[in-house]
Amino acid sequence: MAAVVTFLRRLPTITLLQKGVLQRNPTCIRTMSGAVPQGVSERLWSLGKLNHVAIAVPNLESATALYRDVMGAKVSEVTPLPEHGVYTVFVELGNTKLELLHPLGEKSPIEQFLKKNTAGGIHHICIEVDNITEAVKQLTSSEVRALNPEPKIGAHGKPVVFLHPKDCNGVLLELEEA
Repeated sequence: MAAVVTFLRRLPTITLLQKGVLQRNPTCIRTMSGAVPQGVSERLWSLGKLNHVAIAVPNLESATALYRDVMGAKVSEVTPLPEHGVYTVFVELGNTKLELLHPLGEKSPIEQFLKKNTAGGIHHICIEVDNITEAVKQLTSSEVRALNPEPKIGAHGKPVVFLHPKDCNGVLLELEEA
């Protein structure tokens, strides 16, 4: 898990290196200690903890039963989020959560995902940030595309923004303000 967190905390710098915005300087890669690479101004935001891993499921009831009845996890009630086109169930883990996603409505992004992945699968990961407005501003200026540049209110009642997977090493990232 520590390696994943280190990788995720370095993601903006890696993206900047890939896009040629920064030159590689091995003594100045941003680390968990907060060092900032040369050529990048001091950040007005920072990455926080992994909030959840979202899993698209074709059958929400059976997926919920698997985690609750077979694995003994505490699960939330089903919550419809029509503005996002999903039903959600959160599975509480010791250090994070799983978010089970099921389509709500014909234009649900999860419906499209499940057409390509009929058994379901990991849809996105969510990482907390302390200032979502500054995060979006800095990331978009570094050519990391936001799928929704204006934050929406997410399942936890907090502002969220999704980052394009092509700019994030093939992973759909959700940023949520802590």
